[in-house]
Amino acid sequence: MDIFTIKFKSMKYLILFALTIIGLNSYAQGNKKDKDFYEMRIYEYHSADQQKLVDDFISKALIPYLHSKKINKIGAFVAMANDTAKTKKIFVLIPYKNLSDIPTINKSMFVDENVLKNGEAYLNATSENPAYDRMMSIIMEGFRFSPTLTPPSLSGSIADKVYELRSYESASEKKYWKKVEMFNEGGEIPLFARLGFNAVFYAEVISGPSMPNLMYMTSFENMASRDEHWKSFSNDPEWKKLSSMKEYEKTVSKNTITFLKATAYSEY
Repeated sequence: MDIFTIKFKSMKYLILFALTIIGLNSYAQGNKKDKDFYEMRIYEYHSADQQKLVDDFISKALIPYLHSKKINKIGAFVAMANDTAKTKKIFVLIPYKNLSDIPTINKSMFVDENVLKNGEAYLNATSENPAYDRMMSIIMEGFRFSPTLTPPSLSGSIADKVYELRSYESASEKKYWKKVEMFNEGGEIPLFARLGFNAVFYAEVISGPSMPNLMYMTSFENMASRDEHWKSFSNDPEWKKLSSMKEYEKTVSKNTITFLKATAYSEY
């Protein structure tokens, strides 16, 4: 066999190898599930006047504007503790298909004619009478095994429904990624699904005031149902096995639970 034949065969195998890699990559990209990116917008306020300003802006300007950008399934909630809390909060959960949409859409909103008209009182609030005391924005990316938002299937009264927002912080990035893995490959997500937790979203926080951090929201017909579900979860053999695995030990350093109820204009 001469040197030309050897080189030719070697080149042929290299080309075949390269084509195989390209094909596999294209297949993987084609079968990759789309992920939602989320903005959790939290308005903090103290007065009834501020609440009305923010409620009116969200319901009459923000949500219609987002709909015009083909963004739907927008959740809007108030903390259940609002009635007695010194600092009251409104939570708005907005799903996006692309991370880059978040700044683009938020910037263009304030030159939109309908927003300027329907949100006039909010937009023209003064330093002496602000629309809110503070606004915080948390940016998140859907989990690998639960990449998109799922509106819950609840049939009870809006006054009784409970939305439980959980935030899990970790002591280090290494511990954080193990907790994310526990939800995905570890099987915590399908466990929640099997037990009927009506999860709205699971997400990695990619920008926010508390990191490393993941957040998720489950929903229930009422608080009694919520308590029953968590009791079943705690007693489930699959959870006991998963939580006893050494690799997932002490992956959460701080667990913050916020109970929410939907506003009249929330889309679920």
